[in-house]
Amino acid sequence: MSEYFSNIKTGATTIATGMAITLKHFFNAVKRKGDAGIDDADYFRQVDGLCTLQYPKEVIPTPPHGRYRLYVNIDDCIGCRQCERACPVECIAIETIKTTNDDLAVCGKTSGGQQKRMWVPLFDIDTAKCMTCGICQSVCPTDCLYHTAVADFSEFDVRNMMYHFGNLSKIEAEAKRKKLAEQQAQAAKEKAATGAPAAKPAPKAAPQQKPGGAE
Repeated sequence: MSEYFSNIKTGATTIATGMAITLKHFFNAVKRKGDAGIDDADYFRQVDGLCTLQYPKEVIPTPPHGRYRLYVNIDDCIGCRQCERACPVECIAIETIKTTNDDLAVCGKTSGGQQKRMWVPLFDIDTAKCMTCGICQSVCPTDCLYHTAVADFSEFDVRNMMYHFGNLSKIEAEAKRKKLAEQQAQAAKEKAATGAPAAKPAPKAAPQQKPGGAE
């Protein structure tokens, strides 16, 4: 019998404790919790109060040293593809087209003054795969690839997680490929006209002997 009343007492005490905590937060909600960001040393020492944010109008500040969504300043990309090769999850896809001699000025230079010699019609980043390791950023020679402070980029359709940064449209890319092929063909024709010696054929491999030394 004593155990029965003890259980009732424990249950009543638990309910009362929980309600007291609930009422405490309820009445403290008339005050507004501070605006310290999660990287602020005072974040956990703020006064009790309303802490629900009116998202997306209000957001908790993200730490400045964090890695978030990747971005490419395509004007500084030289098409070296080092980031594509270094990516451990293969979330970067790049296609390049070599510029023709008369297109160098149009292709332009990077912000650091380096002449660009590649068009980059395709530079896609699948952020659904990206694990924000930062390896691609560390190998980029022109610092055109970096993680931004955008930490919230959810989508209803996973296909919208693919970001495109190419600097040519499909029609422009096809025109550049055609122009490059024509220039290469013209260069080969001029080389042949000058009488440049043809490349020597590769030497034939010596016949292999059969076991026992028999031919």
